[in-house]
Amino acid sequence: MKKLYYLSFSLLFLTTVCFAEVSKKERKALIDIYETTNGAHWVKKWDLKAPVAQWHGVTVKNDQVVAINLFHNNLMGSISPQIGALENLEVLNLAFNSLTGSVPAEITKLSNLKVLKLEMNRLNGEIPEGIGNLLKLEEFSAFNNFLTGRIPATLGNLVDLKVLNLSSNEFYGDIPGSLGALSQLETLGLFENRLEGAIPRDMGKLSNLKELVLANNRLIGEIPNEFADLASLEVFQIQNNNFSSFKALEFLETKEYLVFDYDKDDKKLEFKDINFSKSRMADTKFEDIEE
Repeated sequence: MKKLYYLSFSLLFLTTVCFAEVSKKERKALIDIYETTNGAHWVKKWDLKAPVAQWHGVTVKNDQVVAINLFHNNLMGSISPQIGALENLEVLNLAFNSLTGSVPAEITKLSNLKVLKLEMNRLNGEIPEGIGNLLKLEEFSAFNNFLTGRIPATLGNLVDLKVLNLSSNEFYGDIPGSLGALSQLETLGLFENRLEGAIPRDMGKLSNLKELVLANNRLIGEIPNEFADLASLEVFQIQNNNFSSFKALEFLETKEYLVFDYDKDDKKLEFKDINFSKSRMADTKFEDIEE
């Protein structure tokens, strides 16, 4: 009888340990996300009766939800504002789904977030100004949506950012000069928007920048002289704009061969004295490949 008691106690203890993970607050937030994105039709569904750590794409560490990866999982509907309750979240990947609606302002409460991937959805509206509060963010990708408004100047606060890709949306206005403060930035994609004005000179400070894609906008003026300092640049695509001169690139000394796309039929452009011996001209189009 005593052995049976200990066995029952052990089973109860193990069951308690298995389910003693994440707070009620976080579990409730996850369930709300599941319901608002039509979880019943996901490719890989959650068994809401199982421990959260067993749910597809959810990573639990020290009884806290630290990552959600629901890439290409047939999510539909909107992103629940309850996302803001997952305050320990470091990675949020909702890319390649059919999400609609706006990016909830509550997402800017995720102060531990390092990766935010929202690309290839149907999101609309503006990026919340509070995006600049995510000071640990290293990657922010939201290409191929219907996002609009001006690119928030507060993005310049994200000094750890290495990847910023807002291509193929409906952003308008100037490129914020504050992006020049992103000293760790390696990739900047602003392809195919409605951006206007000149390229900010401060972007010449992005010494780690390897890929800069500004094609298919309404940008004007000259390439800033400061771009001669972009020694790490490997890909530079600026075709289908209204630039008047690339003269500044004469002094560009890159570490690697530069893939440089421009409007080759525009006779107004100044190329006479530019040495492109370290450059490879290409008619490549900017494409984001599914990982």
